[in-house]
Amino acid sequence: MVVRRDREATRARLLEAARRRFAAHGYAGTSVRAVAGDAGVDAALVFRYFGSKDGLFVAATADEDPETLLGLPPDEFVDRLMALLAFPPDGASPVAALLRSGSRAVGEARLQAAVCGPYRDTLADALDGEDSELRAELLVAWVLGVAVVRGVVPGTLLGRVDQDTVAGHSAAVVSALVEGPSPA
Repeated sequence: MVVRRDREATRARLLEAARRRFAAHGYAGTSVRAVAGDAGVDAALVFRYFGSKDGLFVAATADEDPETLLGLPPDEFVDRLMALLAFPPDGASPVAALLRSGSRAVGEARLQAAVCGPYRDTLADALDGEDSELRAELLVAWVLGVAVVRGVVPGTLLGRVDQDTVAGHSAAVVSALVEGPSPA
């Protein structure tokens, strides 16, 4: 009997295990062997699929490409960004993984390169009016703040509520930043 292996399923299991490990323990506290064990595969497959622990980390903390959010109305863009960063489907916050990994400078650089700059720039292009880049950065910073509290600070109320509850309470803030200041 020939056993057929499903490369994509194996890769997906490795990524899910890596996201959880990196979010909980950071880069230094996560071993390739532990990730492979959580995924139920041999550690050699990590190197086959990702090349290195660094490659696995980059893939596990990668967010959706901001370009895929182009064309969404700004409020939907913010909702999608909130889902990606603060309410990931597997519960493993990419923001927590970035903050718990490496030196402060490395974490800051990765956040700027992977999150702050690309999402701010993409969202700023979708906003009208004055200060669109500042309003976009405020929205991204607000989402990152929620992601940090949910993913890094244990025992918070924000960590226990669902995305719809957060969205309901923050709709006015999002709307105000999307629309910009009203003319005086």
